[in-house]
Parts: sequence; C-alpha cells; structure tokens
Amino acid sequence: MVTNPRRERDRSQREQLIVTTAREIAEEEGWDAVTTRRLAAKIEYSQPVLYSHFSGKGAIMAAAALEGCTEMAADMRRGAGTAEGSRDALLRLAENYFDFADRKPALYDAIFTLASELSFASPDSPEPLKDAFGALLEVVGPVAGQYDPALYTETFWAALHGLVTLERSRRLPAAARAERIGMLVDRFAVGG
Repeated sequence: MVTNPRRERDRSQREQLIVTTAREIAEEEGWDAVTTRRLAAKIEYSQPVLYSHFSGKGAIMAAAALEGCTEMAADMRRGAGTAEGSRDALLRLAENYFDFADRKPALYDAIFTLASELSFASPDSPEPLKDAFGALLEVVGPVAGQYDPALYTETFWAALHGLVTLERSRRLPAAARAERIGMLVDRFAVGG
C-alpha cells in the first residue's frame, strides 16, 4: 500500500496539535478541564476528527505522558553526566526531577499519578517510558553496590516521587526540599 507523504504529515501535525493543546489546557486548568469537546473547539476540528486520531481523553493523556517521559529523561540527564562523583550526579538528578515536576505539574500527573493506558515496567512498555527509567538507572545503578541496580533505582525513584508528591500536596513544607534531597542522596550514594 502506497502512503501519501503529505497526508501522513498532515495527520501527524493534527495529532501533535491535539496533544499540545491538551497539555496547554491541563497545565492551565488541570486534566479535568481537558475534554474532547473543548479540544475540538479550541483546535477547530470536529470531535470525530479527534476520535480518528485518539480513542478518547485517556489516549490523549497517554500520548502527552510519552512526550513528557522524553522531556523528563532529557531533563534528568542534563548535568548528571558532567557531575563530579556519584553524590553530585544523584543530587543533580534529584534536583532536575523536582524541577520537572514544578515546571510541568499536569504533565507529571499524566505520567505518574493519573490512571493511564500505558504499560509501565514491562518488556512491552513504550520506549519513552523505558528511556525515562534508563535516565534514572544511568545515575543510580552504578551506586547500587550489593543490590540489584534496577531495584535500587526503583527504590530511589519511589522515594523521590514520594517527596515530590507530598510536597506538591502540601503535606511537606517546600522550604526543607534541599535538606530532604540531600538526605535521600546521602543515603543512596553509599550503595549496598
């Protein structure tokens, strides 16, 4: 079957417009404000056009989450490779993780806290999910010591996510963020 390159390009651009617009609405008003009706009106396409690209809001959120994982992986890698020592690399990783959650709270929610159609932590997980975990593993894995590097990384990530979530929900005061990150990094930097 021969595909029309222009038609494929137009389709891809429409999909990107839908996801970008959904992300904009979500960052301004939260994911509850993102509806297919509202998206269709905002991008000036009919709802059936949206449904020709995505099965519904969940699929749009999943596409946004995949984009977010790609962005988050790049953010986490930023600076970690030039760090002086494992503690500094872990510190930069943790700070970049928090920074991502601060700058893109709705996207963070789409990736980590809202129900998702995506398959996490499995061999058939989409590449952006694997890459985001890979960005963590690159820094945390080498300090795992006697522990399995992937499990050590998952545990570091879980602690980091817990801190982000508790701070965002105002269960922990943000003023102590640096101290908490320091304690987490100090504990994990020593490995097994």
